[in-house]
Amino acid sequence: MAKLSDDQHIRQLANLELLARQVVEGFITGLHQSPFHGFSVEFAEHRLYNNGESVKNIDWKLLARTDKLFVKQFEEETNLRCYLLLDTSSSMNYPEKGTSKLQFSIYAMASLMYLLKKQRDAFGLCAFADQINFLSAARSTGTHLFYLFAELEKAYANTQLNTTTNIAGVLHHIAAEVHQRSLIIVFSDMLENNVDDDKLQKLFAAIQHLKFCKHEVIIFNVTDKKHELDFEFDNRPHHFIDMESGEEIKVHPNRIRDAYRASLQQYRHQLELKCAQYNIDLVDADISAGYNEVLKAYLIKRNRMI
Repeated sequence: MAKLSDDQHIRQLANLELLARQVVEGFITGLHQSPFHGFSVEFAEHRLYNNGESVKNIDWKLLARTDKLFVKQFEEETNLRCYLLLDTSSSMNYPEKGTSKLQFSIYAMASLMYLLKKQRDAFGLCAFADQINFLSAARSTGTHLFYLFAELEKAYANTQLNTTTNIAGVLHHIAAEVHQRSLIIVFSDMLENNVDDDKLQKLFAAIQHLKFCKHEVIIFNVTDKKHELDFEFDNRPHHFIDMESGEEIKVHPNRIRDAYRASLQQYRHQLELKCAQYNIDLVDADISAGYNEVLKAYLIKRNRMI
């Protein structure tokens, strides 16, 4: 893949920032026009004053205009620590035409980072496949936001071929490395080759490790629902290629659809049960459904934590 020039790279970063801002602002406008109440969307400069704290940072001019006590919030302050984990394994490159699961996840994560920044929350990024390729600290600055946007661009520009995922190992590493209670948000299709009971137990042990360390967790199960879940393909023979292993098979979709759905449903049922047991939010994120449900799920979880 050709290397981007500095001008092209800056332009792509600007586009990612613009898209994130449009997604977030459109979502917030929709919230204000909807019957939803109780979401806390706090912006950068102020937060409500809490009884008993110092009055030195109260904005007295804002008090005169609103008759409410607000405190000026400074750069180093944060309400929440959040780590966003991006699965960059080869299966995330599906579909090859249109928006891939990887591209959807990158745009969704950029939007979440933009919202986290506006709320003065600290955020970090982890990109992984069969191992961790990038892991940042959690900060809340504008410089940090664009630094992570640049890493997201790299992940999109350098897609990985024939690379598997090791989500259990990654979750164990995050649980060991992140010492302060945080919100861990995972974007993954949750697909591994030859998923068996042993791999499931390892995944469940990693989830338990996160909860033992007092972290809150959201898993966005990123899918192309029409094809990957419903297995809706044209009624003719198809040539399927495993994007992680390279294995190939020629098959008529109608002949295996029921068995495929049953096998997938069994795996998803076990995953749902284990996530429910540990109070982990497992959210389906269909790449054709937009980003609002992702932002809404995050805000619901955040308001439970704060």
